[in-house]
Amino acid sequence: VRHTARSRQEVVLDMANFLNHYIDTLLACDFFTVETVRLQTLYVLSFIEVGTRRIHIADVTAHPTQSWVIQQWRQLVWNLEEQKQKFTHLIRDNDGKYGVAFDAGFASEGIEVVHTPVRAPCANAACGTQVRSVREECLDRLIVLKAAHLKYVLYEYEHFFNTARPHQGIGQ
Repeated sequence: VRHTARSRQEVVLDMANFLNHYIDTLLACDFFTVETVRLQTLYVLSFIEVGTRRIHIADVTAHPTQSWVIQQWRQLVWNLEEQKQKFTHLIRDNDGKYGVAFDAGFASEGIEVVHTPVRAPCANAACGTQVRSVREECLDRLIVLKAAHLKYVLYEYEHFFNTARPHQGIGQ
């Protein structure tokens, strides 16, 4: 049997077909960092509903651990149950902060975890776009003092984004 290496373009096309087929039942997640005025790095875990473009800022921490990430998963699942929205897939990168228990937690809820290919940032473009929006519309315009300040700002931005900011998910 002869195996041929798939080109990067083929992998990206497969991801695009996958996204188009499951768009209304997809979640995506990613970490991004924010520096405080005292040069402390804070990590933010965020989720986005790909079909509706609703964002969920999970939490902020200076030291993300696998147990912290699992707690954020539990909180997200609890919040999504209130919406009665059914998701089938979660797109995430291969960051070590997630761990096996994170994937197992989503699997227990019937959500399949899809890992993005290595060095293919376009594969999780929904999160990339959301992070860029948060930075350009909110974080680039202020100085973050500490974690509590960042949490407050991000939760206010989440509410604004999900209810008032014009985008395709809420009909422009």
